[in-house]
Amino acid sequence: MLFLSVEKLRLSSMAVAPRRPKGPHLNALRAFEAAARLESFVSAAEELGVTAGAVSQHIKALEVWAGTTLFERGAHGVSLSSSGRKLAAEFTHAFDLLAAATQSLRNLAPNPDIHIAALPSIAQLWLPSRLGKLRERRPDLNISVTALENPPSLSRELYDLSVFFSVPAGTPDQIVLAKDEILPVCSPKMADVLDLEAVQLLHDQTWEDDWSLWSEATGVSVGDPQKGPRYSLYALAVEEAKSGAGVLMGHSCLVEQALHSGQLKKVSSESIGTGRVLALELPHRSRRHPEIDEVVSLLREEGWHSDG
Repeated sequence: MLFLSVEKLRLSSMAVAPRRPKGPHLNALRAFEAAARLESFVSAAEELGVTAGAVSQHIKALEVWAGTTLFERGAHGVSLSSSGRKLAAEFTHAFDLLAAATQSLRNLAPNPDIHIAALPSIAQLWLPSRLGKLRERRPDLNISVTALENPPSLSRELYDLSVFFSVPAGTPDQIVLAKDEILPVCSPKMADVLDLEAVQLLHDQTWEDDWSLWSEATGVSVGDPQKGPRYSLYALAVEEAKSGAGVLMGHSCLVEQALHSGQLKKVSSESIGTGRVLALELPHRSRRHPEIDEVVSLLREEGWHSDG
């Protein structure tokens, strides 16, 4: 009887807490969603901050669990299979909802950080004076800045706003701060004895066609528009121009402070538009930080030049 009682107890315990089927790891689901949305393991890896190999392994494990192929692999990259394509929209919607819920949770904190993403040149040359004035007005706000080469997905990542050069979108979530106009600039000591065909031209690696674009639009000859050194950081190119190393094609909103302070001087009054704008992007209103409207209003104010 004792044996039967123990056996009944064991069976009863198993019935109350049976082993439940396990689903895939959340990281594997996230890797699939990003790769499906971007149709690239490499781009998904960049967005998630992991290696492309890790994304591939996650998706392989997901395919084993599901018993179906989600991506077709080829010499030129990957593409969604028919099964993967059926699932992609549903997973994207699910992770959008998760991101929105996470942002709402973060916004419940009494004084959370405000996170700004910006192009490195903007973070170095456009933001500092504005952040200084913003701190003067609202010393209670904690503002963090991350310099990125590409705009983040504000529907996914925990940024409250981003500032990049982009094409005008005409959407409520994009605020145009200025047109992206370019014109040559140099140190004051070079400006009076300048021959653009003979002088050293300075280039930013990202905007390597700036000189050609300006020369063709204005009809001003600069000799070989590709001559001269190149810099991976536009802020470094600006410093070189200040020191007299050559003439730089200045993006007006990035060199405004140096022009205002007299550290740089315009070589020509002829500026041209690149077709881009300096734009502030915001998440959907339902996901915005309670303080963000005031931050945006302060960043948009004129007269941000420092007194130095």
